[in-house]
Amino acid sequence: MQKVPFFPPGALAPQNVCARHWIPCSFTTADEFTPKHTVWYKCEASQKLCSGSDRIFHSNKITDKKAQAEFEGRVSRLEPDVTQKNCSIIINELKESDSGSYQLRVTGELNGKQDGFTFIPRVTVSVKGIKLKPRVMIPTLTEGQQATLTCTAPGLCSGSVPEITWTWRGAGGTESYITGNSTNFKTENLAAFTQRHISTLTFNASSEHHNTSITCKINFTCGKTTEETLTVNVKYMKEIIIIGNSTLREGDVLNLTCSVESFPPSVIVWSNLGSNTKLHKDTGSATLVFHNVTPEHSGQYICTVKHLDTTPTSYVDVTVTPACVKHCGSYSTVLPWIVAGVSLTLNAFCIIYIWFLWNSRKKVNLHQEERTYMSLQKADVSSDYDVIAHHIN
Repeated sequence: MQKVPFFPPGALAPQNVCARHWIPCSFTTADEFTPKHTVWYKCEASQKLCSGSDRIFHSNKITDKKAQAEFEGRVSRLEPDVTQKNCSIIINELKESDSGSYQLRVTGELNGKQDGFTFIPRVTVSVKGIKLKPRVMIPTLTEGQQATLTCTAPGLCSGSVPEITWTWRGAGGTESYITGNSTNFKTENLAAFTQRHISTLTFNASSEHHNTSITCKINFTCGKTTEETLTVNVKYMKEIIIIGNSTLREGDVLNLTCSVESFPPSVIVWSNLGSNTKLHKDTGSATLVFHNVTPEHSGQYICTVKHLDTTPTSYVDVTVTPACVKHCGSYSTVLPWIVAGVSLTLNAFCIIYIWFLWNSRKKVNLHQEERTYMSLQKADVSSDYDVIAHHIN
């Protein structure tokens, strides 16, 4: 009878904690031996044969109750029919303490008598902390369009269904759970013992999501967690803004800035109305500067923004006023005559005013002299002393 189990190389690969591990195994026996049950043990590699207290699984449900408590309910066989000589087992919710050497024993009947064989070759299981991260897929996001993000839990052999949550970290650095969006969860059965757990998040992308962080966090039932964080980029473009003084005097400086907030950054081009000449070109923001402007700089200036497949435009009308308005030379000739005229008028007014004052004073003096003369010629006809003194008797 051949007593050699076969363990594929994959059975020796390091496994992650909390995952479901499959130990593929098959065995051969003599034709006269009829296998009934498979028994698995875990013990120190230095031990040639594991003892009964090292048992972690027995295909006989009654006997299986004596298995190590820490493995209770976590070990199952892949093929229930032992006669198929498939000794593969599945260990759910791997722990780091599950690392070690595993040994197989097959029990049955040989020539009508109960017998069993413990196989010397062993399989070694190495369980590490969760190093794998979930796989997050972010498609190209465009403002105003619906987007769906996908997060896949690490490993195809995850044990119990994990909890998958999405969190968003804004520009302020505060983290919050994404609400008001459609979140779906599904489990894909890839085989009898392998599953893929996937969560999708659907939302309407906007500029506020650009350059923020989104995290997919996996919470396993064993208490372990793993997560992946990616930066979100959203294609968007905001309103075109033009700043600068559009009303100038000859000799001033024309300074116009056209800018637009967008992702990816937009190419901005300044030009004149009716001209194909590019006055200035830059990315994100373009400033057009002309020193010592003249009236010829007046006109309409156009800012063209090239963003992805769009080319929106905005414009500003510039007016340059000459430093000296039309016919200002004639004013310099007429001005002296105006000053002279005003001066002569003032002088004439002063002469008239002085003459008026002198003439008024002369009339006053003449009137006083006439009154004096009349006083001297007055006859004393009044009875200034009409009072008659009466003698008192």
